[in-house]
Amino acid sequence: MDFAAARTKMVDNQIRTTDVTSHSVLNAFLTVPREAFVPQSMRALAYIDEDMLVAPATASSPARYIMEPSPLAKLLQLAAITKDDVVLEIGCGAGYAAALLSELAGSVVAVECDEALAAKAQATLSDLGHDNVAVVTGPLEKGYADEAPYDLIFVNGSVEHVPDALLQQLREGGRLVAVVGYGNAARAEVLLNSRGTISRSSHFNAAVKPLPGFAKAREFVF
Repeated sequence: MDFAAARTKMVDNQIRTTDVTSHSVLNAFLTVPREAFVPQSMRALAYIDEDMLVAPATASSPARYIMEPSPLAKLLQLAAITKDDVVLEIGCGAGYAAALLSELAGSVVAVECDEALAAKAQATLSDLGHDNVAVVTGPLEKGYADEAPYDLIFVNGSVEHVPDALLQQLREGGRLVAVVGYGNAARAEVLLNSRGTISRSSHFNAAVKPLPGFAKAREFVF
């Protein structure tokens, strides 16, 4: 299979057509081989316009996916990443979004709660020469305070809410990009840290797969 041709078709037919115009984002998708991050048995399908399963669901965690190209590209464009940015990715998974971020940012810390996924992601990223990415393990909802503060926190999946623990790791003027909510009603949001106050803006609907660890605690109602 001609993966380079498939990659170009993905960009032309799935990403450009959904109002993604950022040259840096488009170039990142043209550069990073999506097929390298999916299971060997699924490589021929790596460029279909769907989420790609990389880890099945368990009793304690939902299934994990590589995000569909169009919403991922729109979120990366929304993040307005520059080479000066230090980025924290929440939910590294197989490492595909981390590779894209590495093309856009100065350095990336990618946190993953699944140790097996984290190990595979780090190996793939290293093999592909993405030396400005460090994969770390830990609870996604806690981020990675050891390397904070960050210019950007990129949440690679949908969440029910954004914990304060993540917002506290933003630099002054830093932003967090996440899909908040589940299903077709979920919205892409940007949370901006300005002098210790968090402002929030909502941008577009994005139905993406959820990350583990971000469900709100249920309150007892009389």
